[in-house]
Amino acid sequence: MNDTRPTMPQAEDFRHESRVLAELLAPLAEDDYNIPTLFKGWTINDVLGHLHMFNVAAELTLNDIAAFQVLFGRIARELAAGRSMLETQFSFLDGLHGRALFDAWLAAAERTADLYGQADPKARVKWAGPDMSTLSAITARQMETWAHGQEVFDRLGAVRLESDRIRNIVHLGVNTYGWSFLNRGLPVPEPAPQLSLTAPSGTIWQWNTEQADNAISGLAVEFAQVVTQVRHIDDTALVTSGPTARRWMEIAQCFAGKPEDPPARGSRHIATPSPRGR
Repeated sequence: MNDTRPTMPQAEDFRHESRVLAELLAPLAEDDYNIPTLFKGWTINDVLGHLHMFNVAAELTLNDIAAFQVLFGRIARELAAGRSMLETQFSFLDGLHGRALFDAWLAAAERTADLYGQADPKARVKWAGPDMSTLSAITARQMETWAHGQEVFDRLGAVRLESDRIRNIVHLGVNTYGWSFLNRGLPVPEPAPQLSLTAPSGTIWQWNTEQADNAISGLAVEFAQVVTQVRHIDDTALVTSGPTARRWMEIAQCFAGKPEDPPARGSRHIATPSPRGR
């Protein structure tokens, strides 16, 4: 008998992250998908379209590299022609929106979780930049689902029930400490700050060596919000000690691509709930 147990638990974390967002979206009416969020004015349709396109890309890079190269080649050409990342998904979606997009996104997320759950975590797959491990690839899908999901939760006035699977995103934030500086052409301050973060379960998670004058403490969820740029550091209760820790939190970017600035102070927040999220 074949052993079908997942070899990569991070794939299940991605699956659960997708399902949490799906549970929020399931009651929406068709028109509600046109509601703009606080992220660059993207609508809920735009958010789902973005997640869907890159989930499909993650699926293809694992099982159909030729199709993956066609998809990413088109995205690269459209970006080079001056289109925004949002605009690159329009031809891919070909008019898919609303409930039909929701169904397609969720089905692809489930397929992607299935595929990566059985993959070798150390196997290499192609992406926009250098090749990455399948472990990194599925962690990135969880991170993006969680981060873009935040703007939907915020806009609909809902508070997400967090779990300790957020550790994957926090760890990604820790691992991209140097990248956050190098991506801006800045020297990387050493050593990296000590982190002491409280998990949703109440467990204390720590990274890096103990340093009284170079440290960050607070909630792991708020640290994840800062490194994914869904909150400004001053809109959290994180405590930073020393200039390096503060500077990192001002420019932290755990995702690939050109340098992006975090949201302005006070610009990303949970909206006051109202009928149908409006």
